[in-house]
Amino acid sequence: MQQLDHLDWISISLYFLLLVGVAIWVIRKKEDNTEDYFLAGRNVGWFVVGASIFASNIGSEHVVGLAGTGASNKLPLLIYEIHAWVVLMLGWVFLPFYARSGVFTMPEFLEKRFDARSRWVLSVFSIVAYVLTKISVTIYAGGVVVSALLGIDFWTGAIATVILTGLYTVLGGMRAVVYTETLQAILLVVGAAVLTFIGLDKVGGWESMVDTLGPEYFNMWRPATDPDFPWPSLFITSTIVGIWYWCTDQYIVQRTLTAKNIKEGRRGTIFGALLKLLPVFLFLIPGVIALTLKMRGELHWESADEAFPVLMSNLLPSGLRGLVAAGLLAALMSSLASVFNSCSTLFTVDVYKKLRPNTPEKKLVRTGQIATVFVVIIGIIWIPIMANISGVLYEYLQSVQSYIAPPITAVFLLGIFYKRINATGAFATLIMGILVAFFRIALELLKDNFDSDGILYYLGDMNFLTFGAWFFLFCLIFMVVVSLLTKSPDKEQIVNLTFGTITEEEKNKNKNSYNWIDIIVSIFIVLIVIGIMVFFNGK
Repeated sequence: MQQLDHLDWISISLYFLLLVGVAIWVIRKKEDNTEDYFLAGRNVGWFVVGASIFASNIGSEHVVGLAGTGASNKLPLLIYEIHAWVVLMLGWVFLPFYARSGVFTMPEFLEKRFDARSRWVLSVFSIVAYVLTKISVTIYAGGVVVSALLGIDFWTGAIATVILTGLYTVLGGMRAVVYTETLQAILLVVGAAVLTFIGLDKVGGWESMVDTLGPEYFNMWRPATDPDFPWPSLFITSTIVGIWYWCTDQYIVQRTLTAKNIKEGRRGTIFGALLKLLPVFLFLIPGVIALTLKMRGELHWESADEAFPVLMSNLLPSGLRGLVAAGLLAALMSSLASVFNSCSTLFTVDVYKKLRPNTPEKKLVRTGQIATVFVVIIGIIWIPIMANISGVLYEYLQSVQSYIAPPITAVFLLGIFYKRINATGAFATLIMGILVAFFRIALELLKDNFDSDGILYYLGDMNFLTFGAWFFLFCLIFMVVVSLLTKSPDKEQIVNLTFGTITEEEKNKNKNSYNWIDIIVSIFIVLIVIGIMVFFNGK
């Protein structure tokens, strides 16, 4: 690892000055009410919505983890990064229902579609899931990045970044988050693109890299019998996780709810989907480049998660290295800021306000700020436990998401597509799903204590992708059966909340919210996704 020099520090300092300037400008404009603090006053345009979706998604765990995936022969996990078509589903399928219902949060939508029980369960479960999959992973990745770049120890780097990000998130709310994320998305894309081009030049081009690693390394489609990444389970489970993450998760959906109207929100998701195609080239390929250089003896790193920082520090010239370092710090901060704000929104709107409905707006904002601090502390405590579940950071993230996504995806999908699904079916599925998810995580941690021929060992050792696919099917069947055995929902309650109950007036409004350009760009994005799937076939 080469240490940063004076020019690098000037680049980083200029970035932070710009970030502070944007944050101060936003904080001075904000108002002390919940709509402004949690949804930026619902007045954001499509460009900022799309950039914010992208920046929220691409945090340090993606930069570090996806490069680690490329560097550790786990290319099938690439499928999670070409879910641009699922981002389109958010804009075309789900967003109109969310916007029509006028909700702040996803649990609030479940209350409107089902009842208060589902709202409570999803609120608490979402906050726990953020600690397990987002906060701890992002802080861990941030510690890896900051300690590698600045030459300080892991915990100092992780905690310093948390405090810095927490400051402007707590003070500025959602408006500070979306505008700083737009700046961070631009910086990250430019920095990573430069690193990819310089890296490809260093290894002698794509063909030279394929010659070193062998064409089979670039195959994302393993046989159905593969113990790690069987392709049918990979495709099904990654889609389930994708719908949960992109279409039902507060963390992402909150960005579209800040839009001025459905038209701007949908265009934001289309722009976000277009940006979502970039990580394959900007973060995964540098990991493959780092592995190629390591095999040729030109680069050294011990853990695959170090591939990106080491490649960056050794390949980039002075000054530019600082700019990409700033981009990495930006990625870390944007992800942390997003999850901090989403957590405080969930806790304040779905827990605190439900318990104390007459609380003044200013006190609700203050409550959200305090909640953020507590969630961060719990996330830091979870990091050492997280290290025991899976070796590579990105794989850890996908394995845990494969356990918590199926019940939530099932509830939202059937809730919108099948009007017969009722409150009891949704509530029972969420409770059952949570219990099964935590049971599986416990079995995975404790499986070595069980008899290798027993059912508990089998369930704990089952491939996480295969488990996720079967679990989702079970959730769908379970919810349909429970709903059909109990009373059907009132027609008045589900008007405009399912496809079968949309009024003619709302159908006409939705038709006026898009044009042929939106359709053409969406089709173009789907074709690119198919092209990437075909390209990475190991031939």
